[in-house]
Parts: sequence; structure tokens; C-alpha cells
Amino acid sequence: METTRTLGRSGIEVSALGFGCWAIGGEWQATDGQPLGWGKVDDEESVRAIRRALDLGVTFFDTADVYGTGHSEQILGRALGKRRDDAVVATKWGNLFDADARTLTGSDDSPEHARRALTASLRRLGTDHIDLYQLHIADADPDRAAELRETCEEFVREGLVRAYAWSTDDPERAAVFARGEHCAAVQHMANVLQDAPEMFALCERAGLASIARSPLAMGLLSGQRKVRDRLEAGDIRSRPPVWLRGFRDGSGADPAWLARVEALRDILTSDGRTPAQGALAWLWARSPHTVPIPGFRSVAQAEENAGALEKGPLTGGQMAEVERVLGR
Repeated sequence: METTRTLGRSGIEVSALGFGCWAIGGEWQATDGQPLGWGKVDDEESVRAIRRALDLGVTFFDTADVYGTGHSEQILGRALGKRRDDAVVATKWGNLFDADARTLTGSDDSPEHARRALTASLRRLGTDHIDLYQLHIADADPDRAAELRETCEEFVREGLVRAYAWSTDDPERAAVFARGEHCAAVQHMANVLQDAPEMFALCERAGLASIARSPLAMGLLSGQRKVRDRLEAGDIRSRPPVWLRGFRDGSGADPAWLARVEALRDILTSDGRTPAQGALAWLWARSPHTVPIPGFRSVAQAEENAGALEKGPLTGGQMAEVERVLGR
């Protein structure tokens, strides 16, 4: 398969696989104590994993200012260092946070905040430009979003941003940003258990890249999770918000979801793949525009995910078998 993609209509070339940098932000929380990170993290291991990913041909890294309340951006910037030009960096804005308390405090959809947030992200990342700048308020008002789209166009004219996108699961909202000249993508949830046909159709129609977040269903498709597995207190999956499906409050993974994963195991592990590599292969077969962004916290995870590139997409027959097993 082609191991690179063009990021929508931007002309920016990225690896067909990106790495999501939410988990490496470490622990952070909402004001009510709800965990929003993935638990404790080893910063030095995160740096090694990013550099290993670069060595293995992964060039696209997706983060957000709020991940670890700034920490993820700092770690990504440190890891890239002098290799910044070898990478395509995406980050997001729209959330407010207290970095000292590692707490999400609200959101701000004003153009003024967008500029403040961009300036702060550039500083944390140690760079003079963001390759893909993404609105991180999934349910923002469409009229306000149209105003923010024009703000992003200003950032492009100033050379601070190369392209922009919206992180949302609503195709109608994504279409608002798609009308902008330098809109290159939409970031949305998609994996073999949670298809997104309307969003894939929009990307096809509008010439956008589909940045597939949660491609491993928050770890369920890694093939390593069991019903009885306990999750550490600082892991968002231990107290899943309403939008986080497949996990039960205080009791780990949902058995019904794990049963579906198990039913797919033989297909996903075809041709010597691991379950995670099979899940990524499904996405590449699902759309030629998609760039999955699995998370990582170790060199081993980086190597396993990057190894999916060599295996390529599932075949048409395998895709049909997935649909049959899932009854779709």
C-alpha cells in the first residue's frame, strides 16, 4: 500500500499512520475530579517512542493544548527537537485549563482566545508554525465556527498555520469548516466497531483527510484487555464519560464489546498481524483518505503500531467478513 497520504487538499504529505499524543500528556482531570488522562506516564519513554516512530517512517503527530494541560505539547516538542522539519504536527485549541493544577476549567470559542492559544502552543512545541490547527470544541455553534474558520485563514496568511480542521463527530459541523480554502481535514471517531459512514462520505466529497481518532477503540482493539482488568484511578476509562463507550464505571471493559472484539480476532490477525495492526488495516481499507492516530505510551507500542504500515489494508473479502460477523 501507499505508506503516505496527502492531507486533504493542502498538499501536505503525511505518513498513512499518525500517532495520537493524548496518553503521553499524563494525568489531568476535570474540576469534579473526573480523570481525563490515561494514568501515569514516563516522559523519557514517551520521547524515545516518538523518536522511534520517526525512524520507522511515522511523520504525523496529533496532540492538543489541553492534553496533560500543556504537557503533551511540551514532550512532543522536546522529542522532535532538531527533527521538527521531519514531522507534521497537529494540535488543537478551544479548552481552558489550569496547568499548575492539571485541571480542565472550561472552554472559549472566541477568535481572541484562538490567537492566545496558538501563541502558547507554538511556545510549548518549540516551533514557529503548526501544520494542522484543529478546533477542539466538538459541539461549537456553527455560526461561531464559521467565524473561527476565518480566524484560521488569517493564521494561514500570517504563516503561523499551514492548514486547519475541526475535531468533531458531526458531519454538518465539519462541513462548515470544509468551506474554508485551507481546511484540510476533519478529526473524528472511527474504528472497526464504530463506523462513520457519513463522515467518510463528507471527506470523499469535500477532499478532506479523515483523521481517525480512537482507531483502537480506546484500547479494546489492542487484543490485550480482559473483562476483569482493573484500570488505574487516573485513567479516564476507569470512570468513563458518557461519550466513551465500551467501558463501565469502575468495572473495566464492557463484556459485550469484548465479545465483538473476540469474534473479529481471526480476521484482524490475518496475514501475521496483531489485533491492533488488523484494526488499523480495517481503517485503511475503509477509506483511502483516512489517517488513523492510535495512542502510545511506550517504544513497544510505537513499534507495533508502525509495523501495521508494512502489512497494509485488509482485502475486500476480509472487509466483507467483518461486516458479516458484526451483522452490519
